[in-house]
Amino acid sequence: MRKVLPGFSTSSIRQDPPPIGLIAGWGSFPVEVAEHVIASGRRVCCIAITDHASTELESLCDHVKWSGVGKIGAHIRYFRRHGIRQVTMAGKLFKSELLFQGSVWIKHCPDWTAIRTFGPCLLGNRPDSRDDSLLLAVTDTYARHSLTICPATDFAPELLVDQGHLIGTPLTKKQSRDAEFGWQVAKQMGGMDIGQSITIKDGTVLAVEAVEGTDECIARTGTLCRRGGWTLVKVSKPNQDMRFDVPTIGPQTVTRVAENGGTAIVIEADKTILVEREETFRLAKQHGITIVALAQPQAIAAAA
Repeated sequence: MRKVLPGFSTSSIRQDPPPIGLIAGWGSFPVEVAEHVIASGRRVCCIAITDHASTELESLCDHVKWSGVGKIGAHIRYFRRHGIRQVTMAGKLFKSELLFQGSVWIKHCPDWTAIRTFGPCLLGNRPDSRDDSLLLAVTDTYARHSLTICPATDFAPELLVDQGHLIGTPLTKKQSRDAEFGWQVAKQMGGMDIGQSITIKDGTVLAVEAVEGTDECIARTGTLCRRGGWTLVKVSKPNQDMRFDVPTIGPQTVTRVAENGGTAIVIEADKTILVEREETFRLAKQHGITIVALAQPQAIAAAA
C-alpha cells in the first residue's frame, strides 16, 4: 500500500489540462485564438501551415511545427505526441493556389493519410473539392485517432460579433434594401458551398465570392463599379459548421473595401469573427465605412 505523508493529500495534486492543438492558416485569427487559449491557462501546440501562418505564433505557443497542409498523418502524430485531445482550426488557406498551382502544391504534397482522407472526395465518380466536404473528411480522420476538432470560438468566444450598429453612419434606405437582398443571395451561395460574400449596389449584385476569396471579390467589384458606393454582405452558410470556414473580417477587409469604393459592410451577428477589433474600427472611421452586424435580414430596417 502506498504511504501518504501526514498533512498531504493526493487529491491536492493539480494536474494541468492537456494543451490545445492549433492548425494555423493565414491572418491574425490564429494569433488571437492562441492568445485567448493561453490567457485561459491552457498551453498551445501549433501546426503552422507553410507560407500561410504568422511567425508570431512561435513566440506564443509552447511548440510550433511548420508543415504543408497535406501532411495530415504527420499532423496527427504531432498532436498525439504532445498529449493533445482537442484541436482547432483558425486562419485562411489560399485554396485557389493550393488546388490549382502545381508549384505551390509541391510544398503541401499529401502524405498517405491525406490521400486516404481526400481520395473518396477527389477521386470518386463525382469529384467534390468543396470546403465542407474536405474539412469533414479531415474531421473524421482525426476522430479515428481520438482527436476532436472543436470550433475556435469555443476558446475565443469574444471574437464573435454581437448584433448592432458597430460603427459609421446609419445605413441609407437604399443600402438597407441592398443589404436585405444581398443577404438572401449570399445565403443561397453559402448553401451551395460557393462563398460567403457578395457585393451589391442599387439592387444589382456586382460580384460573388468563389474560390478566389473575399479580397479578390472586393477587388473585382472595384473594377466593375468605378463609381463606388457599394455594400459588402458577408454571412455564414445556412447550416454553418462553426468548426471551420467561419466568416471573418478585420482591418484588411475594411482597407480593401475602402480602396475599391465600398461604403458599407453588413455581417451576420453571432456567426462572424472580427479580428483586430480596435484597428478595424479605427480604419472604418478613417475611411467612412459603416459596419453593421445583424442576426437576420429583417433587422436591417431597424438598423437603418
